[in-house]
Amino acid sequence: MKSNIKNEGIYRALVDQLDKLARHNRQGSFRTKDRYYEAMKRFCKFLADHYCLQKLANISGKHLVSYVEHMQMAGKSASTIKTELAGIRFWHDKMDAKYRLPSNSQLGIELERRRFGGVDRTWTPPEFNRLLMIALFEGRDDYILAFYLARYGGLRVHECFRIDTAIAEDALREGAITIKGKGGKVRTVPINKQISIALRETLRRTKRGHKLLVPDDMPTDDAIYGIQKFLLDHRKELCDEGDERPLTFHGLRHTYAAEKYQALIAAGKNELDAHLAVSKLLGHERPDVTDIYLASVRKGGRLGD
Repeated sequence: MKSNIKNEGIYRALVDQLDKLARHNRQGSFRTKDRYYEAMKRFCKFLADHYCLQKLANISGKHLVSYVEHMQMAGKSASTIKTELAGIRFWHDKMDAKYRLPSNSQLGIELERRRFGGVDRTWTPPEFNRLLMIALFEGRDDYILAFYLARYGGLRVHECFRIDTAIAEDALREGAITIKGKGGKVRTVPINKQISIALRETLRRTKRGHKLLVPDDMPTDDAIYGIQKFLLDHRKELCDEGDERPLTFHGLRHTYAAEKYQALIAAGKNELDAHLAVSKLLGHERPDVTDIYLASVRKGGRLGD
């Protein structure tokens, strides 16, 4: 039977590394070990096909976040996803790993099945303003740029931290940022005044040829972990009174999508054309995935509150 793995050689090399760990493992019941082993093999397939990752020791937070989103788009339940993550962490703990993996609460996405009509992830204007004030008070101008890019450009967290001086200069010159997203897909998104000002300010502080949001002495995944932890630490201060929803970085992308869709409808586009335009800006091809981002619009959401 033909294998459905695109990078079979890389996959086999990763499984060989997993098997070496398994041979020396004495923890867990036979049933648990078997379940976690199969979970890790599935993750190895994902790493081989989507990242061409050569070593399990190089697994990082971005791989975990991307895999969760992959499982959610495949319709996996929250309990299934959590079991898969438990299996990955079980084996990761036994490696001489290069990076620390974020906990479930630090992933920046909600561990539940992504579906049309789901929970409203958007931020209200007061919540976003509080976020900016806290970041300003703590001297995190770099975080303010990232928040603007997500809120007004719809960028994912790892896309924000990928931006270097060349990308930023091109964005300011063109009035739009061109970024490589998940799966290597490249898209161009218009930038507004807030993003432009923040880009210029950050460019002034960044050496030419370097990343804007990643210090030279810090791995990118650690920098991403820092902003996720910042949000986690301040969640209670950010939420509107009486609202206990977990506000996440990814929720800023939801806010962008909902507002962009509403603006297109107000400008006279029909629902289908507006939907397709938003899908393109988000870097998605599947309409049902874009529907997730528009849950607040369909439910008459909170953006104008």
